[in-house]
Amino acid sequence: MNYYIFLALISLLAIGTFLFLYRLLKGPTAADRMVALDAITNVTAGLLMIIAFISQRFIYVDVTLVFSILSFVGLIIVARYLEGGL
Repeated sequence: MNYYIFLALISLLAIGTFLFLYRLLKGPTAADRMVALDAITNVTAGLLMIIAFISQRFIYVDVTLVFSILSFVGLIIVARYLEGGL
């Protein structure tokens, strides 16, 4: 694919990450911060997939899958804690 497409994708994901980081720092509630952190981990997973495609090293796909699963499990644990279930 074209180099400029990858550059545009990475730029958009970086801008999104900074916006989510702002919400993470300034979120009025813990739930807002939790959603922002989950969004940041999803964007990071997307960046890892783009890096795997660009570098043709598909071991990064496995790393991304493990990262996404651990992120989801962490989100569930924090949500249960905030709900008062733990």
